[in-house]
Parts: sequence; structure tokens; C-alpha cells
Amino acid sequence: MTTLEVDVDVDVAVIGAGTAGLAAYRAAVAQGKRALLIEGGPYGTTCARVGCMPSKLLIAAAEAAHMLQAAPGFGVHPGVIRIDGRAVMARVQRERDRFVGFVLDSVNGIPERDKLRGHARFTGPQTLVVEGEHDTHTTVNASRIVIATGSTPIKVPMLVNGGPGVITSGDVFELTDLPGSMAVIGTGVIGLELGQAMARLGVRVSIFARGGTVAQISDPEVLHVASKALGADLDIRFQNLIVDAVPDGAGVRLTTRDAAGFEQIERFDYVLQAAGRVANVGGIGIEHTGLVLDGAGIPLFDRTTMQCGASHIFIAGDADNERTVLPEAADEGRIAGDNAGRYPDVRPGLRRTPLIIAFTEPQIATLGASYRQLCAEGRPKFAVGTVSFENQGRSRVMLQNQGMLRVYAEYGSGRFLGAEMIGPRAEHIGHLLAWACQARMTVDQMLDMPFYHPVVEEGARTALRALHAELTRDAAGFVPAGDEPGE
Repeated sequence: MTTLEVDVDVDVAVIGAGTAGLAAYRAAVAQGKRALLIEGGPYGTTCARVGCMPSKLLIAAAEAAHMLQAAPGFGVHPGVIRIDGRAVMARVQRERDRFVGFVLDSVNGIPERDKLRGHARFTGPQTLVVEGEHDTHTTVNASRIVIATGSTPIKVPMLVNGGPGVITSGDVFELTDLPGSMAVIGTGVIGLELGQAMARLGVRVSIFARGGTVAQISDPEVLHVASKALGADLDIRFQNLIVDAVPDGAGVRLTTRDAAGFEQIERFDYVLQAAGRVANVGGIGIEHTGLVLDGAGIPLFDRTTMQCGASHIFIAGDADNERTVLPEAADEGRIAGDNAGRYPDVRPGLRRTPLIIAFTEPQIATLGASYRQLCAEGRPKFAVGTVSFENQGRSRVMLQNQGMLRVYAEYGSGRFLGAEMIGPRAEHIGHLLAWACQARMTVDQMLDMPFYHPVVEEGARTALRALHAELTRDAAGFVPAGDEPGE
């Protein structure tokens, strides 16, 4: 078969048609430039296909089951609970396909001349070769290039011999029925969300972590409360190493070793690899760009402009391994596309206050500067305010009274710096606090805001009052009055 070779000249080439890539393409076009969107896999973002949307569909089903199980605590006694695994997964896939369809509609609206299917790799700083179907090779000469190649789940080396029962998060959403058992490797956001959802839907779940972390929490006090709260609902095994995995019929025989050196062999229908994701920067010829790379092979870049060094190449989304969540990918893609379009007139773009949410129960939210960042060497001392949700009024009303919120502020100015929490309605409290952080509000200004009663947000006010007391103690040596009962 004869290889078909074509040359294409464009202003901006975007490698990857996920959330970041689509945003970069649109931003470059808005600058009046000829942009080309290159995609080697299926269209449809990670979020819509295998990430935030299908996982929330599974979590919603788990929440419905859990509410029935929790109802007797209110004096309400439902009948026999039956979970139809096939119906659960059918709805997950049906609604997932709807979300993917919205993305595909958007891609279909892009002119065909602006889309190219195939795997792209650099052959020079401004040259890409795209290998497509039917042995086609397209050489793309681009004045500017945006790398938006996304990420893939990390493959755990000790699981390579486990057979087809070793799966990734994307494979979960292709199951036609709920399994009988599942081992989850990793206590990050993905592992905890999917592990808890499966457990609440009747699946026997064990979650293994090589360390003692929980999701994105870095505050040791919040981490302690989170470990206790989630551990009461889940079989979480911290300080456990994966030793080996081999096929066992249609399942997997998994060998693990705990901190004391004790090895345990168990059989699971599936072993879910949820130990994080790795940026897709290998195999794209990054070595031909002349860019300076970090230890993971990712180009060094300016997070305010997404520019790699002083070059004409920009990077966005999961490919830069900075903040691997959809809102950040969209922002980074827009900034990268804007600057690729106007290069060499590169300008800083809007980077919002960091906000990450895990949809576990209780929910986990972190925002602004993390506890770990604030404790870094050379950082000034900061004030902390704390509230427990165990006796918070609205939380007790809902039988969701567990968790902790810790808020941080700058001595002297009183400026709010960030927070970490696990607790009820964390997705909503997290947004309010993130807005305050981005607005550079002081703790006093935040306490001037309205709080209704009884609401879970009053817990945030209690934490802010404790933070205000710490700031005031440092400044004047006294503590203001405490909170009203039941907040």
C-alpha cells in the first residue's frame, strides 16, 4: 500500500481535542488565526467519557441506596431493598452517552478543514507528523503549537500479570452489571469515590493505600477525621503494598503486604487501578522541541501564560500535570489558545483560586493555599480556625454530623488564605470559601456576610469566628465571645 503524505500549514496546531484542547482551539480561532485540532483517539472529553460525569451517575445511585439504609435513623422503615445492578449500570451508560453526545455535537460544529485525526509527534520545534488511518502521514507546519494531550491512568507494575480482571476507572463504566467484589488500589479522589459508590451498591470492596493519605487532604487534623469517617463506612487498608496479582478464574487473586510485613491473599472479581494519572507527554517527540523538561518529561512552563519557556509552544490541561480537574483544564486551554493566537504578545490569563472536591460521603473540599503549602519552609506563620460538624445543628438534623473544617488566614492583614475540610455539603461550602479567597477578603469581611439559620454554612461561620479569635489573640491578647449554641 502506498503511503499518502500531505503537507498542511497553519497558524496554531492544537494536539488533543479534550476539554483543554477544545478551549485552546476556540481561543486561537477567536484571535482570527487558522487553527488545526489534532486528535488520535475518540472525540469526547475525559470528564464526559470516563471521569466526572459517569462517576457522579454511579455515586447518585449509591446515594439513593444509602438513603434507604439510613432511613431507620429517622424512624422511617422502608421495605426490602433490592439493587438491580444491570439497571444501575444501564442508566450510568445511557446518561454518560448523552453527556458525550453534547461534546460530539460541539466537535461536529468545527469545520472539517480544522480537524485532523491521527497520532501527532514533533519532528522539530514547529513541525508535527500526524499518522492517521490507512497509512496516511500528514506533515503539519505550525507557527505555534498547543500541547493538550491529556493523561491516562497509572498502571501499577505489580498488577501487570493480573489478567483482564485488572481494570482502570474507564473500564468500570463499561461493566454491564455490578460485580460481587472489587479491590481498589489508591485512596485518591477516584479510588474513594468509586470504591464507596460500589460498596454502597452492595459490592464487597477493599481499598488499599501504600501510604496514609486521603484524597487531596494535607492538613493532619482533617486527615485524621477523614480517615476515621471514611473508615467507618469502608474497608480502607493504609500502609499496604501490592505484591502480586494473578488471574483466578474470571477474577484476580491479589497478594498484599501490610506495614508489619504480613502478606494476605484474597480473590476479587476486579482490581481497580486508581493510583493516579500520568501526563501523556511520552511518545509525542517532545525531545525534538528543544524545550527544557522536568523530571517527568513535562516542559517547564509559566502557569499564568501556559507558555513553555520563551518558546512558541504552550501546554494546557492534564498534560502539564498541575491541577488535573476540568475547570482548570478549560481555563488553561483558553489561556494557551489566546496566547498562541497572539504570540509573541503573550499575556497572563486568569488563574482562579484552586478548588478541588471529592464527592465521597462525607464530601471533601480543599481550596486556596493548602496546609502543606502554608507550612513550606520560608512561609510566614499563619492562623487556623477549626470547627467539628459532630454537634453542628443542621448536620445533626440530617444525621450527617461528622467531619471537620479548618480555615487559614494571614496574621496582620487578616486575609483569608484557604481551607481544607471533610463534611456535609462540602461542595457548597467550598465554593463560598473559594470565592472569598479569590476576592482576597479578610476574615472580618467574611463574617460580615449573611448566614441563615439553620444551615450547614453556619459551621463555616463557627470556623471563621475561631480564626478571628486566633488573629485577635495574636494582635491584642484577648479572645472575643464564642458562638451561639447549635451552630
